[in-house]
Amino acid sequence: MSRYFTYRSLDDLRADVAARSLDIALEPNFERLLEPTTIGPRTIGNRLAVHPMEGCDGMLDGRPDELTYRRWERFGAGGAKLIWGEATAVGPEARANPRQLLLTDQTAPDFAQLVRIARDAHKSRFGRDDDLLVGLQLTHSGRWSYPQPLIARHSPTLDPIKRTEHAPLLDDAYLGRLEDTYVRAAVLARNAGFDFVDVKQCHTYLLNELLAARDRPGPYGGSLENRTRFVRNVIAKIRAAVGDDLLLASRLNAYDGPRYSNDGQPMFDPNDRGFGVDNDGAPDMSEPLALVGMLRDAGVSMINVTLGSPYFNPHIGRPFERAPVDGYAPPEHPLVGVARHFELAAQVQRAYPDLAVIGTGYSWLRHHAAAAGEANVRDGRIAIMGLGRGALAYPDFAADLRTDNAMHDRKACIGVSYCTALMRAKNNDLGQFPAGCVPRDPLYADHFKLATGR
Repeated sequence: MSRYFTYRSLDDLRADVAARSLDIALEPNFERLLEPTTIGPRTIGNRLAVHPMEGCDGMLDGRPDELTYRRWERFGAGGAKLIWGEATAVGPEARANPRQLLLTDQTAPDFAQLVRIARDAHKSRFGRDDDLLVGLQLTHSGRWSYPQPLIARHSPTLDPIKRTEHAPLLDDAYLGRLEDTYVRAAVLARNAGFDFVDVKQCHTYLLNELLAARDRPGPYGGSLENRTRFVRNVIAKIRAAVGDDLLLASRLNAYDGPRYSNDGQPMFDPNDRGFGVDNDGAPDMSEPLALVGMLRDAGVSMINVTLGSPYFNPHIGRPFERAPVDGYAPPEHPLVGVARHFELAAQVQRAYPDLAVIGTGYSWLRHHAAAAGEANVRDGRIAIMGLGRGALAYPDFAADLRTDNAMHDRKACIGVSYCTALMRAKNNDLGQFPAGCVPRDPLYADHFKLATGR
């Protein structure tokens, strides 16, 4: 039996939202979500997106494997007009696991095949793909890199997780070279047929960690100008290399949040507070909003707003029904986390109404997710609603909204964190199990049994 999600109807959900005095509106008539919208010079056919959901199912050399192609085909056929492709490392040392995708000269033809598969599936089902945008998220995993952590700063709260207290910092020369590595990856993505690239700045991976590097010496740390130097340089260099051939985007943390212990207690240090965090551990949007303004001025067209880190405060980033295998029970009702997502994304959209802001935090709402997305778009709180875990469970959610004017309960994500359990499972020949929706996809149920013995 679910601990939190007990709503038999939309009215039940509304009543609980009101009882908790949360700012979550719900609108069941999906007019705005299904209308076209513009992103830079492009028009897409609806306001629905698939977030960058990594499957941990690439080959050891970084190429997509059979399951990768299957997932992208399902997303392409699902009806969302914005497919935000998953985390793809810009270099071998930047991978988060041995099966993370890696974009190089050698693997680029395989990425071109990913784009073709997604577009062909979309066109086959909907008759056109000229109103579809497909992008790729470029990442460096930083302190979460495999096989060894690569850190930009020391953190009293984070170093103990990976035993990096005495690890050397990445030096400025490496970061300077890495800027150009991102540019080469963006050019490869453009040549492979992607419409946009996302310079990833979230979930405490390297670029997000740089945003919090207040005590780092040199040109990449200290002041906000220095802490944003890397991403500003990368965006400017990509634009110079590709001109207007490629849209630019960034998925960024508006709020890192404090680390939580295994018993669900905050471990907050005001001297190590992360990005977008005030001296009490609460959200402080002053620096995130300043960063978004810098990115907009540099030519970024889309901002995907997310929160937290899957490694030390997963309930902030993805409100859940059941704790992940290596985590804690939610220390707050998931609706509180959903409302936090909605409010912080709304602050970004209202500050920059000319940007396409993609909202996150919907999956826990299950088949009521689109009702919240419709209300947020109607109220100017976001431009586009995205599903991450929800899209793994329910890749054709957008198609059902179009044909049935509803998302269906029997298809929706139920927030039990089994996809996370698969991401954490390393006990197979490739050092990483593939991740997907265990309750909704029998293929991943079989992998889950192998990974957990259940």
